[in-house]
Amino acid sequence: MKQVGHPFTCLACLPSSASMSRLYQPRQTLTLLLAPPCSSTRLRQRQRLLPLALNTTASSSSIHTTTRHPLADVKDTALPNNTIPDVPGADIPSALHAAARPPNAPKPVIDIKHIRQNVDLHTQNCLDRNYAAQSAYPAEIQSLFSQWHSIQRASRGLRERQNLLRRQLANPVSTSVTGEPAAEEVHTHSRDEILAEAKQIKEKLSETEGEEEDLVTKMEALALAMPNLTSEETPRGSTPQVLSYINDHPEPVPSSSDRVWRSHVHIGAELGLLDFAAAANTSGWGWYFLIGELAQLEQALIQFALATVTRSGSEHSHAHNWIQVSPPSMVYAHVASSCGFQPRDKNGETQVYAISQNPSDAARGKPELCLAGTAEIPLAGMKADAELDEIELPLKRAGVSRCFRAEAGARGVDTKGLFRVHEFSKAEMFSWTSPSWSSTVEIFDEMVDLQTEMLSALGLHCRVLEMPTSDLGASAARKIDIEAYFPSRRDRDEGWGEVTSASICTDYQARRLGTRLKMPDGKMTFPWTVNGTAMAVPRVLAALLEIGWDEESMTVKVPEVLRPWMPGGRDVIGRRRF
Repeated sequence: MKQVGHPFTCLACLPSSASMSRLYQPRQTLTLLLAPPCSSTRLRQRQRLLPLALNTTASSSSIHTTTRHPLADVKDTALPNNTIPDVPGADIPSALHAAARPPNAPKPVIDIKHIRQNVDLHTQNCLDRNYAAQSAYPAEIQSLFSQWHSIQRASRGLRERQNLLRRQLANPVSTSVTGEPAAEEVHTHSRDEILAEAKQIKEKLSETEGEEEDLVTKMEALALAMPNLTSEETPRGSTPQVLSYINDHPEPVPSSSDRVWRSHVHIGAELGLLDFAAAANTSGWGWYFLIGELAQLEQALIQFALATVTRSGSEHSHAHNWIQVSPPSMVYAHVASSCGFQPRDKNGETQVYAISQNPSDAARGKPELCLAGTAEIPLAGMKADAELDEIELPLKRAGVSRCFRAEAGARGVDTKGLFRVHEFSKAEMFSWTSPSWSSTVEIFDEMVDLQTEMLSALGLHCRVLEMPTSDLGASAARKIDIEAYFPSRRDRDEGWGEVTSASICTDYQARRLGTRLKMPDGKMTFPWTVNGTAMAVPRVLAALLEIGWDEESMTVKVPEVLRPWMPGGRDVIGRRRF
C-alpha cells in the first residue's frame, strides 16, 4: 500500500437522487491509501462504467433533453478525458488524432445510443450535408457496439466464475452449503487448483477488458466526427430558400442605367485607402492595409454594430440584454474543435492557424493553441466545463475580435479583394438558451432581426436565405445567411455575397464543451447555443465602397448611421492627398 494523490468523485457521499449527474461533479484531489493498480481493478471499474457509457442496462440518466429535438429523451455517453490511442485495425478519423483532447479538457458527452438506434437517420443526415466519409460511421458504430456486447456476454460467465472462486478462497464453508452445482464442484478443488484457475480467468478478463476499451474508443471517435442533426426548416440539397429582401436593388434594370460600377479594389486603390501590395510585402497574399478614412470606417462599423446590439431599452421582446465582451484571439485547439471548427474542412482545406508549441510545453502536456476564426469560439468557451441554472437563460453576449482564417482565396478568383482574407475584424453575437426550439428560435429570430436592421440602415440591398443542408457546418442544425449585392460580382452569383450568418447549434457545442444546465426540477441537461454575425467588417466595407461610389465626383458616400463615429461627422470619402 502506498500514499498517493488520486483525483476522484466519491459517489457514496453524493445525494442518492443524483443518478448520472454524480459523474459530472468537479473532481477533487485527495490523499488515499491505494493498492497498486492491477488489471482486475481496472476491469471492475470498466464493468461499472461501461453500461452507463453505452446505455445498455444502466438506469435512466438524469442528463436528458426536454425538447422535440431528434436527440430528445435518450441517454448519454460520457467520453474518457484522454487522447485517442492508435488502435490496430481501428477506423478512427485521422483529424481526431491531430486534435486529441488533453487530460484537462472538458469531457464530451455524445449520444451514441441515438446513433446506433437510428442508423438510417444519421447516415442520410451525413449524406445530405456532404459528409460522405462520415456517412459510413453510424453503421460502423452499430457494428462495433454489437462486437462490444458480444464480448460482454462472453465475459459475463468468466466474471461469475471468478466471483465464485473468490468466495471459495475467502470462506470455503459458504460455497459448500449453497446447493449450486458450480459451487459444489469448486468445493472439491484444492486451494492450488483454485488459484491456478483464478489466474487463468484473470488473464482472459484482462484481454477482454482491452478489447472492450478499444471498441469504445473507436465508437467515441467516430461519433465525435459526425455532424449535428438537421432541423426540419432546413432545405435538403444545395439550393437555398429566399425568405425576403432588404432595400431596393440599386440597379433593377442594368441595361437602362449609365451608372459606372467599380470594384472596391479599384476604388480603394484610386482613393489611396486600400493597399494590398504593401501587405503582400509584410505578410503575404490575403492581407491588406486599411488607410485613413477607410480605417475610420472600419471602427465606425464596429461601434455601430455594438451600439445596435447592446443598446439599453431594447425594442426586442426578451428582457435579457446583450452584454459586450472582449474575447481572446487565441484558444485551445480542442475548444475550436468542440465548436465545430476542425483543422481541415470537408474539402481538405486548412481552416485553422495552429500556434507552434514549445517542445517543453508539449512534453508537459500543455494543450495546443490556435488563432480563433471567429469570436464564437472563445465566447462558447466561456462556459466550458461549467454549470448554468435555467433561470439565467438566455445568456446573451456580443464580442468584437480579430478573426483568422487560413483558407482565404482557396475558392477561386471570385474571392479577390476584401471578400475572403486571412485576418479581419468581426462583431459576433452568441447566446446560451433553454433546450427547446421555441426559446432558441426566439433568440435566433432576434439575431436575424438585428442583422436585417443594421444592413437596412447601411443602405445595402440584401436577400435573406434559409441555407440548405449542403452549406451547413458541422455544428449547425439550422442556418440563415444574408447576402449583399456587390456590383463587382455581377458576373458571378448574380452579384450576391454573404455578409452575415446566424446558426442554431442545439446541444452540439454544449455537449462537447461540457456545458451543463440545471433545470428547475433539479435534473441536468445541456443548454443549446445560437450564434450570429453582428458585423463582418471587410465584406461590408467592400459593399459600401461599391454601392456608395460616385464616378463623377470620385467619392464614396458614408451612410448616415455611421457618421456619428466618423471624425467630424464626415459624410463622404474622397481621394487622400498624401
